[in-house]
Amino acid sequence: MNHKELKELIDFLIERDISEFELERGDEKVRINRGTAASAPPAAPFVATFSPPSQASPQTAYVSRGSSSPPQEAARTAEELHIVKSPIVGTFYEAPAPGAPPFLKIGDAVEAGQVLCIIEAMKLMNEIESDIAGEIVQKLVANNQAVEYGQPLFAIRPRK
Repeated sequence: MNHKELKELIDFLIERDISEFELERGDEKVRINRGTAASAPPAAPFVATFSPPSQASPQTAYVSRGSSSPPQEAARTAEELHIVKSPIVGTFYEAPAPGAPPFLKIGDAVEAGQVLCIIEAMKLMNEIESDIAGEIVQKLVANNQAVEYGQPLFAIRPRK
């Protein structure tokens, strides 16, 4: 993946308000995390790395070849949170019906098996359930947004 493709990908994610994205293509792995002031406390800026290295920015763009691992700070955050990913391609809905309150909001406690959202695929409404108990820390997609298979939907802090 070259700089132009990476820039276009970041611009697309900003346009769609996607805060976390991961792509694996062959031996290339791209992981992008965008921190937002409204959903997370201020933190040190992430460093974007790519060959050749780019400058530090408030966005993360981590690109690796082969078995390299992400920066230590990103690894620690990933260990603490459980990411619920989309099991199908479709349209994300945060509520059971238009105008209805969302299934949950940031800070809500969830139980394993509790409905988190709906993903519409081919006119079928598929309820997506939590696979662990914990607290919703971040919603990673916007209502009515198209989602891909394996795309992160929610970050949950597991209950201890």
